[in-house]
Amino acid sequence: MYRAILPEGQIECERYDHTENGVELYDDDDEFIAFVPYENLRALADASIYTEDERSIM
Repeated sequence: MYRAILPEGQIECERYDHTENGVELYDDDDEFIAFVPYENLRALADASIYTEDERSIM
């Protein structure tokens, strides 16, 4: 699982594809979830870096 970090929050996805203008996010069933333009994407992190205690790591 991955987390797309945006200024407004986060979107969890199973996989992602880079495009010319952003990333396309997909769920477990390979269904399209969202398109995130690069200018709105703060980070794309592997969800395994998060633990049950989701305090800020920054």
